[in-house]
Amino acid sequence: MKYVLNKKESAARINGLYVILDPAIVNKNSIIEIAKGTLSGGTRAIQFRDKQNEKGIQIKTALELKKLCDEYNAAFIINDHADLALATNAHGLHIGKNDLPYHYVSKILNSNQFIGTSNNNFEECRNSIQEGADYIAIGAMFATDSKTNTRPSSLKHITKIKKLPSTPPIVAIGGININNIDLVLEAGADSICVISAISLSSNPENATKQLVRKINQFKRNI
Repeated sequence: MKYVLNKKESAARINGLYVILDPAIVNKNSIIEIAKGTLSGGTRAIQFRDKQNEKGIQIKTALELKKLCDEYNAAFIINDHADLALATNAHGLHIGKNDLPYHYVSKILNSNQFIGTSNNNFEECRNSIQEGADYIAIGAMFATDSKTNTRPSSLKHITKIKKLPSTPPIVAIGGININNIDLVLEAGADSICVISAISLSSNPENATKQLVRKINQFKRNI
């Protein structure tokens, strides 16, 4: 019988590179092609975000992505939709401030499925931790074209949150690329979330390897 990771073990993979895949943000490659490349390059987590297709279309892509993530022992996360996360047996669900609140989605998901939340500042992060979030995403760290309704955040929020006891994995997001990733790592982020840096790359695998190399070099030196 195959061992099934519990929620804590599964969420622990939120460490390293975390890639959001969105069909609205691609270059010449399909989402599946990008996923194969970035997973081969060392991505630890993939979030599937689709704001333009109906769920009947989304689920086909989601199931393919889940299978790929299982092959590479990476976490697969659904954005927004608890029902889609449940139907695909995703490892986790990511919710924003205007999505169904943590209290409700925790009743919908299986006990081994983790929940991550979007946050902008210290107070929001602290509230998410108190609610029980298994990881917290903080952003936007830098200006980004990948999402239009972002709020500017600050690296100092990451540093401050890291000082709290029993803090879950911290994911930094928003405009992060090879040129500014060092600043985010120095602030204390456990995981670095990118979109365009991988999805719009002509070679997602090589782009991933460059970012993963930066992350690994930093972690070896701390």
